[in-house]
Amino acid sequence: MIDKQAICVFTGSRVGRRKAYRSAACALGHELATRGLRLVYGGGNVGLMGVIADTVLANGGQAIGVIPEALQRREVAHENLTVLHVVDTMHERKAMMAELSGGFIAMPGGLGTLEELFEVLTWAQLEIHDKPCGLLNVDGYYDGLVAFIERQVSEGFVMQAHRDMIYVESDPATLLDRFAAHEPVVVTKGFDRV
Repeated sequence: MIDKQAICVFTGSRVGRRKAYRSAACALGHELATRGLRLVYGGGNVGLMGVIADTVLANGGQAIGVIPEALQRREVAHENLTVLHVVDTMHERKAMMAELSGGFIAMPGGLGTLEELFEVLTWAQLEIHDKPCGLLNVDGYYDGLVAFIERQVSEGFVMQAHRDMIYVESDPATLLDRFAAHEPVVVTKGFDRV
């Protein structure tokens, strides 16, 4: 069941070098809580993950974490969440986060953030879901990634319609406004027969 009132946020277990990243996590957390949107995330109490969860909770919102048992201690699971689901594997974590969410936002983060983002983008491309997907492009963090995806389009590996499924905004409120206005578009993935 899709919960349009829950947004999954992929982000780092580190805070990064720029103060803008922490500020953006706070701004997004505040927006989620103010709009009555539940946060679904990786369940950690570290890095930007911890910042956004703490902000949501401090503003009266709900934060739902999903963390594999093996990472529960390593990522220092957040003990004050509305709900903390402890699962066996990373695959179960991602599947549960997707099931609990009505949309996906990637904030600045590392390889894990990118892996999670590209999985949900691929699922959208394959019509496994029609939920909105977006990048919170803080201080141009994702400019290079967006340029690369546009290169994939120009080289014929990604359809323009699939690129257009990715909302890219630098302001959390604007990104959430786009999510609220999201109308699913069915674009069947194309294949080249050789």
